[in-house]
Amino acid sequence: MNSYLTAARAQDIENPRERLVYRLFEMLPGFLAWSTLGAAVFGAWRFPVATAFFILGFTVFWLLRVLYFAFHLRAGYQKMQEHEKINWLQKLTELSPKNYSLPLSGWQDIYHLILVPTYKEPWEILRETLGALKNSTYPKKTMIVVLGIEEKEGNRAQQKAALLAEEFQKEFFRFVVTLHPIHIPGEIAGKGANETWAAKRAKEQVVDPLHIPHERIIVTSLDADTVVSPQYLSCLTYHYLTSKAPLRHSYQPVPLFINNVWQASGLSRIFAFSTTFWYLLNQERPETLSTFSSHSMSFRTLVEVGFKQTNFVSDDSRIFWQCFLRYDGEYAVQPLYYPVSMDANAAPTFWGTVKNIYLQQRRWAYGVADIPYFLFGFLKRKIPLRKKLSLGFDRIEAFWSWATASPLMFVLGWLPIVLGGTEFSQTLLSYNLPRYTSWILTVTLLGLVWSVYLTLLFLPPRPPEYKKWKLFWFVVQWIFLPPIMIFFSLPAIDAQTRLMLGKYLGFWSTPKFRKK
Repeated sequence: MNSYLTAARAQDIENPRERLVYRLFEMLPGFLAWSTLGAAVFGAWRFPVATAFFILGFTVFWLLRVLYFAFHLRAGYQKMQEHEKINWLQKLTELSPKNYSLPLSGWQDIYHLILVPTYKEPWEILRETLGALKNSTYPKKTMIVVLGIEEKEGNRAQQKAALLAEEFQKEFFRFVVTLHPIHIPGEIAGKGANETWAAKRAKEQVVDPLHIPHERIIVTSLDADTVVSPQYLSCLTYHYLTSKAPLRHSYQPVPLFINNVWQASGLSRIFAFSTTFWYLLNQERPETLSTFSSHSMSFRTLVEVGFKQTNFVSDDSRIFWQCFLRYDGEYAVQPLYYPVSMDANAAPTFWGTVKNIYLQQRRWAYGVADIPYFLFGFLKRKIPLRKKLSLGFDRIEAFWSWATASPLMFVLGWLPIVLGGTEFSQTLLSYNLPRYTSWILTVTLLGLVWSVYLTLLFLPPRPPEYKKWKLFWFVVQWIFLPPIMIFFSLPAIDAQTRLMLGKYLGFWSTPKFRKK
């Protein structure tokens, strides 16, 4: 396999000239972000009028964009509601084999290989994840469940695995526990490496000895805290069998970070719901989708691309780009308007929560390292120019906006008044700039009403230990969104700056916390 298809950083490229090109691509996102922020400060000082008009135009652009996003969020939510009401197992049963996308005698020929990599998650959380699979309406006789534990966790991990195996090994077609070794050369210790080890062991121990055709296996990557609904695997199977190209698609559900939302702090809830809303609205834009967190794909495809990279942090998005480049752009993500639930990022203390959220957001933001990977791959693969331009621009713009949009709107918009000098301060534009920007941002923040409404709709049933007045805080919390949006940009700037300077990140595993 070509080395660039398994590259995680510039130094993985063998050719010195190509290594330089890859390195320049690594520097691009950070250069764009810092150039934008620096230009705003310099422009406010030297060219306050032009900068003021730019700030106004940028704020109007984001007003229109928020309206655009709100439209897609509403449409995505309505489709999710519709799909949750469908009996997907019944639809599978009624589906004629002649309508299958694969030559099968029946839908029961499809197996599910479910990978659950874990590191330090409490036994109770893993038990809930496996219990949800047990309660699935899809036949358990076709489920191969692999619990991937880490050797570096020590005896505690093996004790948890033994308890879980005792409870669940008779519930599925196969229940396998794999032990991912430490200090494998070239690996970054993390979810991707653990999951790849688990997938290879499942292939060696179950799939190949039983001669199960790889295209008849749907492999699902589940975060350790992911709880699937009883109908989820039936929904996934239906979409796999009716897809026009099942081997050239990944399948992405809607992540809802609500398992522990009643216990989480307001800060944690805002980040949890904001992330949920972002991925829900993106279901309406499948041409821009890449895989995130829990997702599925054909096992044959996973084997053909050499499994997930074990030397990269953001493995969930990277596997999409591995496939996209391997098949010269003939690969896409098919949205599933069906939810899976996970934990909100929480900690025992407020400042512990702040720290954990920052580190998790920085790890997600380090997905920006996909940009040099696919840009370099675009130079090597025969991919239609239209796809290169649309996907390339969308990803670059998304990470650029993540790092710069909030500072530009909420902080740097005032700089022309502060740095523009006495001449600018006496102009009508100087007087009206804060008024116009404040008015536009106020209209933009009216989208919070929709966010509050969706928050209440997504809430799981209220535990009896929480009083009804707690709902009041679920509404009031959204007034803190503007300063939180500024905080939200810091991990992105951090990640892009590290990539630009060659200070590459390792994997940080998010601690799971639930009150007893």
